[in-house]
Amino acid sequence: MIGIIRYGAGNIFSLTAALERLGIAYGMVNTEADLELYDRYIIPGVGHAGAAMRKLEQTGLVPAIKALKKPTLGICVGMQLLTSYSEEGDSNLLDLFPIKTLKFPDTGVFKVPHTGWNQVDVEKESPLFENIPTGSHFYFVHSYFIEYNKLYTLSSTSYINKFSASIWYNNFYGVQFHPEKSGAYGETLLRNFSKI
Repeated sequence: MIGIIRYGAGNIFSLTAALERLGIAYGMVNTEADLELYDRYIIPGVGHAGAAMRKLEQTGLVPAIKALKKPTLGICVGMQLLTSYSEEGDSNLLDLFPIKTLKFPDTGVFKVPHTGWNQVDVEKESPLFENIPTGSHFYFVHSYFIEYNKLYTLSSTSYINKFSASIWYNNFYGVQFHPEKSGAYGETLLRNFSKI
C-alpha cells in the first residue's frame, strides 16, 4: 500500500483521485510511526520548493525520509525535494541526488512556467517505465527543472534546454511531470510504481 507523505505542500486531490480510479490502495503519512504502515511512498508537491522544504522540515520526517529503503516516488516539487539544492528560495533540499534544481532562463521566446504536454524520452530500462514507449507525452507545470545528469536520469525532455523528466537512484524515483494528469501513460506509471 502507498503512503502519501503529508506536509502541507501537496495538492493531493488529483493524485488520490487517480489512485482510486486505478484501484490502488493508499493512506496518509503524517508521523514517522505512520511510515511503518506502508510498503512504498509518494512525496507530492506543488508550488515553491524552498517553502515546501521548510514545511517538510517542520514535520520532523526529514531524517526518516532520507533513511527510507522502500520504493519512494517524488512528483513535481516532490521530485525537486530529492535533489541537493534549488535556486527557488536558494534552498538546500534532501540531497538524495547530488544534482540541482535550476530556474528556466528567460529567453523572451519561451513562456515560463512550462505548462502542457511534452514528449519524454526514456533513457534507461526501469520498472517505472514498463509498457511506456519512449516518446510518450506527459503533462508538465513548472518553472524550475532538474539539471540533466546521465547517471541519475531515467527519462529526459526538452523545453528551453534538455532536463531530467524523471530520475532514479536506488529506491528513490522522481518525475517532474504529473502522472495523475497524464492520461493512460501516467496511469501506467502509477500502476508500475505500485508494483515495484
